[in-house]
Amino acid sequence: MEAPIAFVTGAEGFIGSHLTSSLIRAGYRVRALVQYNSFQSIGWLKQLSKEEMQAVEVVWGDIRDAARMREAVKSVSQIFHLAALVSIPYSYQAAQSFVDVNVSGTLNVLEAAKHAHISRTLIISTSEVYGTAQYVPIDEAHPLQPQSPYSASKIGGESLALAYYRSYGLPLTVVRPFNNFGPRQSTRAIIPTIITQLLNGAKELVLGDLRPTRDFVFVEDTAAALLTIAQCDELIGEVVNIASGRDISMGELARLLIEKIQPGVPIKQDPERIRPSASEVFRLCGDATKLDKTTGWKPDFSLSKGLDVCIDWYRKPENLTLFPQGYFV
Repeated sequence: MEAPIAFVTGAEGFIGSHLTSSLIRAGYRVRALVQYNSFQSIGWLKQLSKEEMQAVEVVWGDIRDAARMREAVKSVSQIFHLAALVSIPYSYQAAQSFVDVNVSGTLNVLEAAKHAHISRTLIISTSEVYGTAQYVPIDEAHPLQPQSPYSASKIGGESLALAYYRSYGLPLTVVRPFNNFGPRQSTRAIIPTIITQLLNGAKELVLGDLRPTRDFVFVEDTAAALLTIAQCDELIGEVVNIASGRDISMGELARLLIEKIQPGVPIKQDPERIRPSASEVFRLCGDATKLDKTTGWKPDFSLSKGLDVCIDWYRKPENLTLFPQGYFV
């Protein structure tokens, strides 16, 4: 019996590369959509082993290209749509790009899935769609609050997906992961930012606002959740969170990492790193009860255990060379 083929958009990225490995371990072949570039870089897929890459078919393309999406999904059984523009600060400067990729690009994936009669599609959204919590923990019924062009574009993509389920019966699930962390994450994200500053011997830790809280989920737990959601028919047509149910402030997170890496380092706030007050999401703490009840998923990694894995990974000089020069904060 031939292995099923999963189509992963954004496969070269942080979460996409971990998901690709998880799918291969689960017995899938992966058709990995990688955005075409003149360097022929396959991003973080280069971290997969030779054995894993034997189960990967790299497809060059762009989700903004509708015809390419129709061609790319032929003969696949499931779609995991992760490709997106994700930088909140950049979305303030380039809102049109976020609409083109996160809304129109998602529309192209949905159209391709409908045309090819794909048995299951997962549209990966974000907890940023909730905005600052009106109550905690945040369940899937929490109001949506677009507090940045990025979050607005993800709400738009979600809305299209649910419309395709209700209008055409397209079997899909909208997934809202809370804050992912783990090896390979951009050094501009908060956890790698803190770790790399401390590992580089910083005399003071330079950060933005220390008050916001986030619910962190280790990337391998997120990948495991995506696989189990894709097998759960009860979640077709539904929205579902991936969350730990615990949040931590940026200040507490910084102090935890300081204690693990370089005790005693003071924290300095940089006003240029602080988001506009009406745009800042001050609290995110997710409720994954729905996911637990339908699939039995629970995270395997505590925050502390996941942070230890990250510290070990970013401590290796050969891993830091994989990021573009000048990419550290």
